[in-house]
Amino acid sequence: MDSFEISAWFDADPTTVFGAWTDPHQHAAFTGGGATGAAVPGQAFTAWDGYITGIWLRIDPDQGFAQSWRTSEFADGDADALLEITMRRDGRGTELTLRHSNLPAGEGDRYRQGWVDHYFDPLTDWLANGRPSGPTESNGRQA
Repeated sequence: MDSFEISAWFDADPTTVFGAWTDPHQHAAFTGGGATGAAVPGQAFTAWDGYITGIWLRIDPDQGFAQSWRTSEFADGDADALLEITMRRDGRGTELTLRHSNLPAGEGDRYRQGWVDHYFDPLTDWLANGRPSGPTESNGRQA
């Protein structure tokens, strides 16, 4: 199994960053892929038009969240990965640390780069363009 940890700084408060990652409409807006599932422990979610699926394990709007997590590329016998996001206010922005563990062997580097290319960079751009702060009303519907 592979695991890694990466961090990024975002020019927004933790509430805004949390909302972007956990609200399906905002998530879809900054990633470009449809997302579903209210951020409630035990609730199923999807991202990237179903490429990513999982269960919300822990939600803390002030500090982050955890998910069981897998992509459609995981083999049927692969266990779910664990995604843990922690956030802390850093000056006027947010330092976000992503820990991804229990990934299929040999896949860690590819997923690490995927987080940068498909999440960290697009979220930086989305926030710079004055997108809304905080969660929006989504009722878990697909964006």
